[in-house]
Amino acid sequence: MSFDPAVAADALFRDHRELRNLVPFARDFGANDLDAAYAIQDALVQRLIPIHGPRVGWKIGLTSQRMQTMCSIDHPVAGAVLASRRQHSGIVRPLSELVHLGLEFEICVRVGRDLPPRDRPWSMEDVASAVNAAAPAFEVIDDGNWPYALAMLSLVADNAWNEGIVLGAFRETWPDLAAVKGVVEVNGEVVDAGHGRDVLGHPFEPLRWVANWLRERGETLRAGEIVSTGSLVTTRFPKAGEHYRFTVEGIGTTELTLVA
Repeated sequence: MSFDPAVAADALFRDHRELRNLVPFARDFGANDLDAAYAIQDALVQRLIPIHGPRVGWKIGLTSQRMQTMCSIDHPVAGAVLASRRQHSGIVRPLSELVHLGLEFEICVRVGRDLPPRDRPWSMEDVASAVNAAAPAFEVIDDGNWPYALAMLSLVADNAWNEGIVLGAFRETWPDLAAVKGVVEVNGEVVDAGHGRDVLGHPFEPLRWVANWLRERGETLRAGEIVSTGSLVTTRFPKAGEHYRFTVEGIGTTELTLVA
């Protein structure tokens, strides 16, 4: 079939609105590569902006070698974070809002100056100097019960599954982000832990990647935008009644409660 990203975005938007179990769909709409998948994502985001407000940042996914291998890709992927999906520690999220709600446990950074398109790529030093704050964050995702290994193009088309970033307080000073430990608690019990180095060696590496991905698209990573840099530990799929607490040493804590 001929490829029309608007047709695919309309179908995806409708499926989310009706809370349908989703299946990998991108190739069914003629999207056979990442450029086509991102074209669907761009069209979907335009349909979401009247509901959720403008873009305020980015989420980065597939930030471990294991997940990249599973999805047959050798780099991360990106999705837009919209205004109403930038949320604050202490909120309550109903599981019934989404098809299959998952949580990821991340270090989120705030960009202090524009990183616009230019002739040469942005380096780690460039992006590190552009960061002006860091915070612990949950990323709320909806994977639609898709099989991960089969869904890479559909994952990208579906705005990289982002349904929210739940932020703790931003700090304008922080320790070595590669070395920091992040601890996940459920109802007061420690259930997992990871380190900043678990996202491609350093959380600024996914940031460097998205700055250069935007550069290649002729776009700017803008001052004030947030970038959630990928999960330090394995995605968890919570149950109603669970209270999550995620603490990143030297940065802070964010909390979230799930209800039916």
